[in-house]
Parts: sequence; C-alpha cells; structure tokens
Amino acid sequence: MKAKYIISGMTAVAFLLTGCGLNYEPVSDYSDVTEGSIDETQDEIIYANRANAESALTALYEDFKGNQNELQLDWLLIGDVHSDNAYAGTTGSEVVDPATNELNGTTLCVNRDWEYYMLQAAKCTKFIVGVESVGDGSLSKDEVNTMRAQAEILRAFIWFRMVRMWGNIPIVTTVPVDITSENIQESYESYFPKQNTEAEAYEYILKDLNDALLYAPEGGADKTVFSKDVARALLAKVYAEKPVRDYSKTIEYVDQLTARGYALMPNYADLFGIDGATKDGFSATPLYTNCKESILEVHYPVGSGNWASWMYGRTLEDWDFYFTWAKWITPSRSLLAAFDSEGDIQRKNQTVVYYSCNWSNYYPMENYAFMYKVRSGYSNVFFLRYDDLLLLKAEAMLYGESLDLNGAAAIIDQIRSRAGVAPLSAQEKGSVDALRKAYVQERRLELACEGERWFDLVRLDLVEEAMAEAQRTDPGRLPLAEPYTQNSYLLPIPQNVLDTNPNVVQNPGY
Repeated sequence: MKAKYIISGMTAVAFLLTGCGLNYEPVSDYSDVTEGSIDETQDEIIYANRANAESALTALYEDFKGNQNELQLDWLLIGDVHSDNAYAGTTGSEVVDPATNELNGTTLCVNRDWEYYMLQAAKCTKFIVGVESVGDGSLSKDEVNTMRAQAEILRAFIWFRMVRMWGNIPIVTTVPVDITSENIQESYESYFPKQNTEAEAYEYILKDLNDALLYAPEGGADKTVFSKDVARALLAKVYAEKPVRDYSKTIEYVDQLTARGYALMPNYADLFGIDGATKDGFSATPLYTNCKESILEVHYPVGSGNWASWMYGRTLEDWDFYFTWAKWITPSRSLLAAFDSEGDIQRKNQTVVYYSCNWSNYYPMENYAFMYKVRSGYSNVFFLRYDDLLLLKAEAMLYGESLDLNGAAAIIDQIRSRAGVAPLSAQEKGSVDALRKAYVQERRLELACEGERWFDLVRLDLVEEAMAEAQRTDPGRLPLAEPYTQNSYLLPIPQNVLDTNPNVVQNPGY
C-alpha cells in the first residue's frame, strides 16, 4: 500500500505551475466527474468514459470564455496601456505600473496572469494526456485526435501569449505524478521545472499547432471553435516572431485563410456595432456574429454577459451600471492624434467614444474619452481576425528576405479603403522606410485598443522610439518610473514564483 500522499490531483498541477505553496486551493469546479478518476492503484489519472472526456473539453472552452480578467482586461493593460495607445484610466498598481513602466514581480496583473496562463496550460496538458486513455474505450481514434487537437490549439494560444510576455517560460507536457514519501526526491524536477528558452517554447508551440492542423475540426460557421483555421492563423502570427521568424510561412498560412474564404467585412463598424439604440431598454446585441472576417471569437448572448464591458466605459444595455468610477483603459491623445493625422473618422468612432462623467483624470469630465470596442455585455470579443493576419502578410513583404513593396502597399490600401481613408501616397509606396512607417501606423489604427500595439513594437524593435515620442508629444502621459529599454520588452517573473521555484530566473532589468 502506498504511503500518504503529499500532493495529489489538480492541487499538484496548480502547485507546480503557479509557484504557490502547499496550501494552494485547487479550482472549485474540480471533481472526478469533470477531470476524470483515479484508478484503483492510484498510479494514473484517466477519464473514465466519454462523458468525462467531453465534459473536460467543454470546461476548457468555458474557462476560455469565462475569464475576462486575464484574457481581456490585462491583455489590454499590457498591449495598450503599456504602449502609447492608452493611459492608466484609474489608480492602483495593476493599472498604473504598466503605464509608468514600473512593472515588477509584485504587480498584481503580472502575478495573476502568470498564474492563470500556467494553470490553463496545465489543464490543457492534463486533457491532452488523459484523452488518449479513456477508461471504457468508448472514443474512436479519430475522436481522440480531434478532441486532443482542440486542446493543443488552446495550449499553443496560451504558450504564445506567455512567451511574448515573459520570454523564457517553463513548458510542461506531462502530468506530474502524485508525490509520495518514496518518490519525493525523484519528483522534485517535475514540481520545480526550469524555464525553457524562447526558441524552445516556440518549437513546442509549433509542434502543437502542426498536430492540430492534421486533426482539429475544420473552420466553419462557428468561430468559437479551436479549429484548423485558428491553428493556421496562430501559425501565421508565430512565424512573424523573431525566435522562429519565417515570413514566407506567415504568407503561406495567410494565403490559406484567404483561400478558405476569409475576407474583410464591408464596413469596419460591422465588427463592433450593436443592434439597438444607445441607451437602456434594448438588448445591445452584436450586428454580426461569426462574420467572414472573424477567425476566433467568444460570444456573450443575452443572459450570460461579458462583465468586462463596464471596465472600459458605459455598458450600453444598462447605461448607468458601474459608471461612478474611472475606467481601466483610457485612449491616449497620442492615439487620437494618430487617427486625426490620417483623417480616419470611421475607425476612430469605433474605437473611442465620449461621455460626460464624474472624473477628469485625463480629459475634461464633460467630454471624456472611453474605449468603445466592447460596448455591451453582449458584444463579441475577437481573439483572431483576418485584418490582423492580412496586415501581417504585408509585414512579411516589408521585412522578409524578399521585399514586395507593391504587394505590401496594396494590402495597406485595402485596409485603408475599408476604413474610408485615402490611399498611401506615391512617396510612401516608393520608399522602404516610409512604407514600413505607414505599415506600423496602419496596424496601430486598425487594431487600436485590442492589445496588439505593445507586441508590434517589441516584434519590430520600435519600443524605445515610439515610447520616447509619446513622452515628448503626449501631455497626458504619467511620468515614467523607468525609461523604456531592451529590458522593458519582457515582463517581470512574479516574485512568488521566484520564491518557490529556485529553477526560475528573473528577466533582466527587474
């Protein structure tokens, strides 16, 4: 008979990947029904039957949909507030630290993001391993492959976010065994893993996505599914990143999406518009769901709701709901000036809205700017869109080994035309430097307040230049605690992870 367990079940996974102590509470919805069962010898956790496996996969989707803090709010804090696109709308270190470049190992958003992403990756790994050996043998091999592939896509999505945020991260692809008094020494490395390098992390991401391309469901009418098209889109984005950069692959996968029928919606407002008036008493539902431009989105139908909407401004189905305090993300004067410099009225009006309010942190309270892209509790939230990917194809033409200025300019003009903005000038089209500058500007305006700006600046080595310009020209920005340098490109590792796992090393500069 085995000795008493020290750590077991989901608690073990949580302890391993969040850096928490032995008293870490496992997630409240864990049970043998949702996560599987333990066999009689207690050697292995498996899914007892089809219902258990299907329930576990559903739980992964529900976690993805339900977590608005880390997946939405914090993504915008790093992607837009930490860049020149937005101000820290309110006070508190989790909001102000990204704006002032004072991120550290105790910043709340950094800590909760690491914990969330590591735990979600662990849940994916647990599913990927467990679905291969469902106890009653009720799943066919094709069904196993299809289910596993969806979890691989989600795990790749999570790892991709993490490696862009922290660089070297622990990549764990096995479920750690329960610790007993007999195996505690041998299990040490499993519970305190070393960080993989960025390059190694990207190779694991590519492995998951390439497997998913073989077995995931085909992309179709339901854009909430982790489909082959989601894998193609992630592959296009991954291959644009420096550690594994292969812009020819980016073009290849974007072209596959184009061939699959993805295209721009006729109007930019189609993406974010809602059906109804602009005050209480209507459902405030999206104009379009599962549109041809969307690759991966999350839906919040009436009765569920995306609570993050009232963290950005007014939630239009309930005009005054939680509208008594400053919001997290406030569009910057720098961003507004960028729209105005291009005569970009349509995208500006879909990104920024003005209300009167009770605070004046950055603008006069009678005409205060708010982020407008998630304007209702029922608004869809996009995680992957074709416009993002199409612009990445232009980037590949501008920064790859084979320059194609005409092709890149044509894509940029296509994006601008949809927004009602004039085409690029002949001078911009005829100069590599000018066209690259126009490209970076175009991504900023097209994807404003969606969390992409910071990572664009990092990918293209433009952080120091862009943020120095923002400090010079944007009078609304808070004073910097630290100047932006190469050490700013990655976030700090949470201090509690460093304290509990001696194999994890802090990023330079923190």
